[in-house]
Amino acid sequence: MARTNSSRRWYLFDYGNVISTPPTREDWEVLAEATGVPSLQESTSPYWQHRYAYDAGALTSDEYWSLVCGERTGPARAAWLDVLDGNQWSHPNLDTLDVLEDLDAQGEHLALLSNMPAAMVSQLGDAAWARLFEHRFFSSSLGLVKPSAAIFEHVLTALSVEPGLVTFVDDAPANIATARSLGIDARLFDASLDLSRMLAREPAGPPRSAQAAGVAAGMTVTAPGVGPSRQE
Repeated sequence: MARTNSSRRWYLFDYGNVISTPPTREDWEVLAEATGVPSLQESTSPYWQHRYAYDAGALTSDEYWSLVCGERTGPARAAWLDVLDGNQWSHPNLDTLDVLEDLDAQGEHLALLSNMPAAMVSQLGDAAWARLFEHRFFSSSLGLVKPSAAIFEHVLTALSVEPGLVTFVDDAPANIATARSLGIDARLFDASLDLSRMLAREPAGPPRSAQAAGVAAGMTVTAPGVGPSRQE
């Protein structure tokens, strides 16, 4: 599909660890107690090992939480675990929200791109921050997951925009590498830095090394092993 609206700039934001803050230790402890599985925040835990498939919509809630818990999990318990999981990713980053509201007040066009399972989309979809975005793209509804190039191509086509007119903000280096390889102005989010100043800087270039280009193309990323920035 042709990208016809090439003069319209978009700001494309990740959700987890950008609009929301990371789950607290207490959050993880609550979820660990409910699942009976310790140290869920560790990248090697079943929470993260099966998260890619859950984000992609390839697993139902029952299936995902059964894999996490190591035993059959029925619909009622799975729904409760989804609520606890959504709660721990719902703490807002107030500094990011201030920047989003400023961009919105200036008439800028905002879109969201997040790796997020369907249950969490339903839980968080009515939050006040969601209304700031003209378009919201979620991995579970698209069947595509960052850092694949395909999900970025889908967004560019849906927005009818050339890559150079999209400023993308994400906390995961692999996602930034893919976006830059496609010509998107991608900015690596750092909660310790001033986001407004970061957005005001000149665009960064594409990945310089063959290794970075390989990551951008999704060649070196394995689905189960990506660590705790999957709610992106």
